[in-house]
Amino acid sequence: MASPIPVGVTKEQAFSMAQTEMEYRVELFNKLAQTCFNKCVDKRYKEAELNMGENSCIDRCVSKYWQVNGMVGQLLSAGKPPV
Repeated sequence: MASPIPVGVTKEQAFSMAQTEMEYRVELFNKLAQTCFNKCVDKRYKEAELNMGENSCIDRCVSKYWQVNGMVGQLLSAGKPPV
């Protein structure tokens, strides 16, 4: 169920805001995937599947990435600059 459009916002503005949010989320996902892949996956592929060390590294990397992203989001929404 879609949330209602806020008062004072046109449908076009709401669509533009939703589109911007989607672009942000896609960019965030792509950065996360690229960052964790570069950090955790050996450049010389030895196996078709990730090994246990790579899996653990990616799990930790993604967790930290989301944690930091959440902290920055909270700081920005509170109007405080990141320290």
